[in-house]
Amino acid sequence: MNQQYDHITVEKNREKQTATIILDRPEKMNFVSMLGRQHLTQIFDELNRDEEVRVIIIKGAGDKCFTAGGDIHGFLEVHQEELSHLAVNVAAPERSPKPVIAQLQGYTFGVGCEIAMACDFRIAAEDTQLALPEMNLGQIPGSGGTQRIAKIVGLTRAKDMIMRARRIPAQEAYQWGLLTKVVPKDQLEAEVDSLVAELVRFSPLAQKVAKEVLNASEDSPISVGIKLEGKAYGLLRSTQDYLEGTTAFVEKRKPNFTGK
Repeated sequence: MNQQYDHITVEKNREKQTATIILDRPEKMNFVSMLGRQHLTQIFDELNRDEEVRVIIIKGAGDKCFTAGGDIHGFLEVHQEELSHLAVNVAAPERSPKPVIAQLQGYTFGVGCEIAMACDFRIAAEDTQLALPEMNLGQIPGSGGTQRIAKIVGLTRAKDMIMRARRIPAQEAYQWGLLTKVVPKDQLEAEVDSLVAELVRFSPLAQKVAKEVLNASEDSPISVGIKLEGKAYGLLRSTQDYLEGTTAFVEKRKPNFTGK
């Protein structure tokens, strides 16, 4: 991945089987430009096809924040029709067939909060603050924030957070279910590495299917979700990974999953 992105860098670690997307504008609190949003989709599309990458991590450069939000001036330079489709780019982590971890610290505001909510896991340092402060601009969150927050925490808490432009500290966010885990800042990298090591042990195919089924359950009645789960379960029964997993269990050894 040698392309130039707008203040976003990508680092691959073949040994860990990871790719790390870094929001890389620390001198401006890692704010995400309109072009950067488009590049985020492009980056995920490329990583989704990369067989060497099992887990994707997204984090902010420096030690002060994930990102303080989007480019406010950029909103004034594009047509309102384009603004109506901002959620497509931010949903790239959710669409990815691979596990995506948001590594959070400090300010996680605006589009940063929305990106984090589209990830599968959110590991946060104790100094993390989540906020959707668009009310201060006479606006509302426009990249999926109102919908994902409400589905995760419920309508009452979503209104409390969004309609008051509240900053939610890490421990409260964890209690609400917005964060997977909160750790001391000096343990953040190690905690993410530990989660990565755990995730790569499993079948990539089973993880992909589990993510699809779980994401689909948000918008489906439970009866439809159960049918989808059953179809997926039957499909995985015919895979090499399932045969390897069950054989390894019987033989009391670690399975060697290949994603087939």
